[in-house]
Formats: sequence, C-alpha cells, structure tokens
Amino acid sequence: MPSTKYIFVTGGVTSSLGKGIISASLAKLLQSRGYKVTIQKLDPYINIDPGTLNPYEHGECFVTDDGAETDLDLGHYERFLNVPTSRANNITTGKIYQSVIDKERQGIFLGKTVQVIPHITDEIKYRIRLLAKEGDFDFVITEIGGTVGDIESLPFIEAVRQMKWELGTSALVIHLTLIPFLSAAGELKTKPTQHSVKMLLEYGVQPDILVCRTEHHLSKELRRKIALFCNVSPSAVIESIDASSIYDVPLLMREEKLDEVVLEKLKIENAKPSNINDWENFVTRLKNPSQTIDIGLVGKYIELKDSYKSIIESFIHAGVVNNCKVNIQWIHSEELNSENVSSKLKKLQGVLVAPGFGHRGIEGKITAIKFVRENNIPFLGICLGMQCAVIEFARNVLGHKGANSTEMDSATAFPVIDLLESQKKVKNKGGTMRLGSFPCSITHDSLAHKIYDSDVIKERHRHRFEFNNDFLSEFESAGMIASGFNSEQGLVEIVELNNHPWFVGVQFHPEYKSTVEKPHPLFVSFVGAALKQLSTKEKQAIEN
Repeated sequence: MPSTKYIFVTGGVTSSLGKGIISASLAKLLQSRGYKVTIQKLDPYINIDPGTLNPYEHGECFVTDDGAETDLDLGHYERFLNVPTSRANNITTGKIYQSVIDKERQGIFLGKTVQVIPHITDEIKYRIRLLAKEGDFDFVITEIGGTVGDIESLPFIEAVRQMKWELGTSALVIHLTLIPFLSAAGELKTKPTQHSVKMLLEYGVQPDILVCRTEHHLSKELRRKIALFCNVSPSAVIESIDASSIYDVPLLMREEKLDEVVLEKLKIENAKPSNINDWENFVTRLKNPSQTIDIGLVGKYIELKDSYKSIIESFIHAGVVNNCKVNIQWIHSEELNSENVSSKLKKLQGVLVAPGFGHRGIEGKITAIKFVRENNIPFLGICLGMQCAVIEFARNVLGHKGANSTEMDSATAFPVIDLLESQKKVKNKGGTMRLGSFPCSITHDSLAHKIYDSDVIKERHRHRFEFNNDFLSEFESAGMIASGFNSEQGLVEIVELNNHPWFVGVQFHPEYKSTVEKPHPLFVSFVGAALKQLSTKEKQAIEN
C-alpha cells in the first residue's frame, strides 16, 4: 500500500453501543491480513486526560508504557491487537485546546484571530496524521467518542469532514448506530438510525458503512430499507448483533464481511486472505472450559464493573490458558468486616484485592487479606491491594497495631507505606503520579521468578505511595519477602509470603499488559493456584 488509509468510527442514537469493540474488531481483521494497524480514540471531554476522573465517571483509567493515562478503550485495542499504544492514541478536547492556546501565547498565530475553524480542527487533523507518521501504519482507525449531535463533539466531526474531503478514497467513515426492537410492535425500528445519519449529513459527513447494533437479525428487506434512506449500498449495512462475549465480535464482523467492504471502498486490491485461526481457537476454548472457579474481587467501585475492566479481561485470558472459567465474586470492601469476612470468603478459591485511592473501604480490604493469609487462600494484591497486604502484615504479624499508609494516616507511628520521595514536592494532581513502564529486577528462588521465568521484567505503574524500606528487614525476618525491586530507585515492586500456597502483592498493574495472544503470567499462575485450591477442597470434602 502506497500510503496510510484512515477510517473514522462515529456513533449515533445512544452511547455505549460498542464503538471501541467494533474498532478493535475491524483492526484485528485487517491485522489478520498482514496490515499494520493502530487505533486512536478522540474523547470530547475537556479534561486533559481521564487520570483525575473518578472511576464512577468514566470507568477504568488505562495506562500506557509511556505513562499516558487514557480511556479504557485503549485497553481493548491492546488486548485485541497485542500491540502497545501510547499517549498519541488518546486525544481529548482538553489536549487540543491546551495545545492551541499554548501556540497562541507563543505567538505562532500572531496577528490572527484564533478560531475553532481552522485552528482547532487543524490541530485535530495534525494529531491524527502524526500517529500515522510516527508508526508508519497502513491503517489508522480513529474512534470519535460520544454521539453525533453532542455539542462537544462538533469540532471532531468537522475535522473528519475535512479529512474525508482532503483524502478522497484514502478515508472512509463507519457510523455505528442502533436498531431498537419494540416489543409492543414486535419489530425492529430503523427510524433512529435514519435520524442519526441525517444529523451526520447535516454536518457534511456521509457515512460509507453503517454498523447496526441490534438484538435481532436484520432481514434483507430491512437492510435495503436502511441503505435506501441512508445513501449506502446494502452490502455496507453491517449487522452487529448482541454477543455473549466481546471476543465473538471479530468473528461476527468477519461473517458480515466488514473488512472486505472496507477494503473495497478504499480501493485496495489483492489483499491477503484473513488468517484468524488463533483467535477462533481462543474463543472455542473460552466457551468450553472443563472447570469453574470462584475468585473474589474486593474493591470499592464494584457498582461500575468497568472500573476493573482490565482485571476482568485478564481473568478471562488466564482462564482460557488454564482451561477453566473464572467466576468473579464481587465483594464491596466497605461492607466487609471481621463478623462477615468468613461467610463471604471461605468458599472462594482465590481473592484479588483491587487497586484504588483514598481511605474509603481500606479496612475491609485489610480484613480480607488477614483472612486469606491465615486460611491459605491464594491472594493477589494490585497496587493499593499490595499496600494493604503490607499494612495487614505489619499490624497482625509484626505487632505494629497503628501501622498504616501515610495516604490514610499522615501521623501513623508505623508508616510502612509512604509517599515516594519524588512525589513530595508535587502539587498538581493531573499526570504527576509515577506513571508508565519501569524495570523490575526479580530475586532468584522466589515465586515471582518462577512465574515470570526472568531476571528483569517491565510493568506499568500508577501510584504515589510505596513500600517504606525502613521496615524491609523486619518484614523479611518475619516471612514477607521483597522479591521484586526497581534497582534504579530501590523501590519494592513485589512482595510475597514464604509460608503460603500463593500470596503475591505487586505495586504495578499487570492487568494492563494481558492480551488474548499473551495472557499475563501473574494472572495465569494465580488462576492455576486457585484451581489447585479447588482440587484440594474437593479432596477434603470427599475424605470428610
């Protein structure tokens, strides 16, 4: 291919239709034909990034290798493509306006009136083209957040209109819309889609392909009707029926020939055939597990499951490797106490204590960790979960009853978790944590070394607080060893227990790096330990 092709994905009627999954599925199909593909998310909110947003507002904040706090859709992009993203893959309105205002202050627009058109739209187009230039991609798929008609999305839609005009056959627009089923009438309704496309047309953008989200199959007559009213060919009306798993979607889109229609409209000939056998094998194994295990996820944002999206998907990947289904039991840390912890955790095969910030729910997490430590239940603590494991051990094994993190209690006499030295002069909240990928050296003869089978790893971080090395010798003498260090700064990255079947706490976020093609070894090992726990309990039940 002589030049990069640009595909824009917009949404209409309602949010949460799955633009990210459709974008990732199309990218996977194009990648399976040998093309180099990346996906970009344009978010219309004015925040510079989602790093300061409460998870209830926007779900999980996904972190890239280069330290960008991004939209959770980038996690889907990485999990589907097995290709790392970067800060260039997520652009917000805040970033766009900040850049343009900085240029205005520098005098770059000296003498000119700075306006949405052309200055804001030029900046948007520059960011889209820059991603293609930096990665030398065959395809750049750009997902526009929100819904067509949203006031905040208008500059992005205008930029799409301009690029489609400028690029000609090297660009196309896919519009994702909804075909609702009215049970009272007993039929699917196309009018919302017609109105959505009409609104897009009012902004000067004619969609080339319609992807129609639906609960029921679309008939040929319905497809012809949609095509007629929306100025597309019937073959470009793609059905996106509800699926039991997001991992079904690439296969469904292949059946609908979405990638073939895209290649045809971009006038790409002699494309290699799609080879997605490994994906098909993954889906087959996903749907045919030999066993089921129950793992508790202890967190404080469980009302919105997207707050832990990468963890959920990591369990799916690890379950497939272990030929089992992982049932996540959601446990609210604020509701957990010494009176009910046994009834909630004793039947589980494993417990993960989730990351987070702030004091809310902390005591419930510590209570859960005490129970699993004393009852030999496999445990994985991530970020704050690892810090809670350290606090619990200090209180209940070392005897430091007031032990805490200075995040929760700045006056604690035993600050076993303390603010990073590099954070002590930081005042701004946005983008100032220890972010991105850092190396970690793993000690030999440790569980961590057995899991990773490597002396040095690189994992992604998002934190301000860290294990206090002043207490390290005391912890290790009592049985909690530090098996992973960042040698550059002497930071403890992994802790584990010597006298426990499987007990690991990590300061980093392994869930960010788990993909379909490369499930994360920590999750794979943790699920394997939970399976072993299940087998042990079943044997004990038979013997009793």
